[in-house]
Amino acid sequence: MWSSLWPKRLKSSLLQRCKDGLTLAKTHALLITTGLFSQGSSTTQLIASYANLGDIKAARQVFDKLPQRGTDIWNAMLVAYSRVGLPFEVVGLYRKMVSEGVRPDSSSFSVAIKACTSLSDFQMGAEIWHLAVDYGYKYDVFVGSSVLNMLAKGGKMEEAKTVFDGLGRKDLVCWTVMITGFAKSGQGMEAVGIYGQMREEGFEGDGVVMLGLIQACTDLGHVKMGLSIHGHMIRRNLPMDVFACTSLVDMYAKNGQLDLAHRVFSSMPQKNVVSWSALISGYAQNGFAGEALDLLIEMQTHGYKLDLASLVGAILACSHVGYLRKGKSIHAYILHRQEFECVSATAMIDMYSKCGALLSARVLFDQVSSKDVILWNAMIAGYGIHGHGKAALSVFLDMIKASSKPDDATFASLLSALGHSGLVEEGQYWYNEMINRFNIIPREKHYACIVDLLARAGRVEEAFKLVKSMKEPEPGISTWVALLSGCHNHRKFSIGEVAAKKVLQLEPDDSGIYSLAANFFAAAQKWGEVAKVRKTMRKMGTKKVPGYSMVEVKGKLHAFLMEDKSHYQHEQMVLLIDKLDHEMRAMGYRPKTQFVFHDVEEEVKVRMLTNHSERLAIDYGLLNTEPGSFCCWKKPNVQEMISQAEGSPQDMDSEMLQKCKTAFGAAAGHRVALDLPMCIILDVHNTHRERAKTITPRLSFMP
Repeated sequence: MWSSLWPKRLKSSLLQRCKDGLTLAKTHALLITTGLFSQGSSTTQLIASYANLGDIKAARQVFDKLPQRGTDIWNAMLVAYSRVGLPFEVVGLYRKMVSEGVRPDSSSFSVAIKACTSLSDFQMGAEIWHLAVDYGYKYDVFVGSSVLNMLAKGGKMEEAKTVFDGLGRKDLVCWTVMITGFAKSGQGMEAVGIYGQMREEGFEGDGVVMLGLIQACTDLGHVKMGLSIHGHMIRRNLPMDVFACTSLVDMYAKNGQLDLAHRVFSSMPQKNVVSWSALISGYAQNGFAGEALDLLIEMQTHGYKLDLASLVGAILACSHVGYLRKGKSIHAYILHRQEFECVSATAMIDMYSKCGALLSARVLFDQVSSKDVILWNAMIAGYGIHGHGKAALSVFLDMIKASSKPDDATFASLLSALGHSGLVEEGQYWYNEMINRFNIIPREKHYACIVDLLARAGRVEEAFKLVKSMKEPEPGISTWVALLSGCHNHRKFSIGEVAAKKVLQLEPDDSGIYSLAANFFAAAQKWGEVAKVRKTMRKMGTKKVPGYSMVEVKGKLHAFLMEDKSHYQHEQMVLLIDKLDHEMRAMGYRPKTQFVFHDVEEEVKVRMLTNHSERLAIDYGLLNTEPGSFCCWKKPNVQEMISQAEGSPQDMDSEMLQKCKTAFGAAAGHRVALDLPMCIILDVHNTHRERAKTITPRLSFMP
């Protein structure tokens, strides 16, 4: 009698209307007392209702008391566990379902594979997929999308592509998973290719697809494509929420389009910590350290709590300008926040290394108990940029003893460190070990390191032979630049001319590389070629970025360009320069005008050296500190800069160097602690923009 009065739709509607546990329990009791509980659809709805209210225990009790359970009942319980975030229980119930001989369907397989994805149990997920194929669900779009998502999350994009190609019908979810999966795995071209196929099939990407494509453009450095996607999102009125805008900020910033990044950032009605961090990191990575630190302060004034990404961006900014004091403050702040971990430790080791505080970097490195490969690489690279090849090798050997597996970046840092220290045999030995013992296939950066290692040591012909032997990969811009730099240093003009022309054929977008080529031709007295290089730079709109030097006086940084006359103390600085120059000349110092690569008179070359940005920075520091103050010259990688851009400083004996240092310090009335001879340092001229960013000369004056 009751059965006829309670249609199925009415029972389901009644269960769906229960908004609390008490009402649902009363409805459940009513169904039992009226004998309607055992009727199929109401049971699955009852399980779902308990799960929706968070009472998964009651849902399981309903499930367990059923005398007979069909596939739909099992699916209801699987979905219930999935909705409340219990993937382990989903997998367990699925196993029980199969063991009891119940045949899973599309929904069963989809939910179970999703649970395996959450648990990162890819082996179990593969077993479920194989059973689904055996049961005829190979072409099922729902099972297929779940498998694609699992494989993408596991980074197995080749397997995902095989499954994807085998699907008969693909829905938007399948296309989205493939695009975002390729983008997140760093395979931007594949992501863009899938999007092209998707458009051909008549699908229009949603906001999630656009986010994946923006990520692909970020990795590929394809700003034009990123602009196109941005415009497409605006034209289609796709949601420009905080996630989309933050992705655009990150894409523009990482590819040097800071104006566009800031414009998108400023237009955001709502910002979050990630938005601020993306912009801060972008400014820092592009060398605009001051702007990055200003943004960090502005972020705090707007009430945002600094997260790890923003702090790492600030540390990166400090490393670019050598702001050691501010870097130490951030270090202390991180320790106070108790957020000291591998990521922040790696950034701080990099900062301390680039600021010349190698001891601080090593102390911090030793304090990290659980080191990942990136942390090891940072310490090796830190020693390398200062020319401490043996120390870098020692860290590398410790890394192997600690059973940490070196990667291709590790060997790039190690080979670079050995090259900067002149350890040619050691470099060749570990290059061979990288291939034969660690089974790492050499990439162009490894070839470039070996070419640089040989060319620095004067073995230019051997380096050229290696370059000519390269087939896979073919020599790229970094390899030819390494060879050209060696030819420039050792006056190997015939090979250098080949390298210079190859470099120019590759049309680099770095003004510093054009400057290196121009300086090489100038050293060879080929002024016609110099004119051609500069004409090419003008034609391409490439401008030489002037080198600058910074000095830290009483906790503040001051920047100076070459022949900078804008400073209010310029006249006093010139007088001091003349005085110091007179004292050093009395000791036998002579300006190295052969390293001024301009077709000008000798006295003009001397004046250019006299008004070098480094001298201006030093003189400002001396003028604005008390006599007797301690002057600490921090010049990371100066040996590399001298040897690559200007030539070896070893043509002056130690007695002469000491006399020059003594004269310089005595004339100014300061105690001077120098890592390298001041008379050599004064003649350094930056010719490579990227190098100038990371090895900008710095002085620190302390009372």
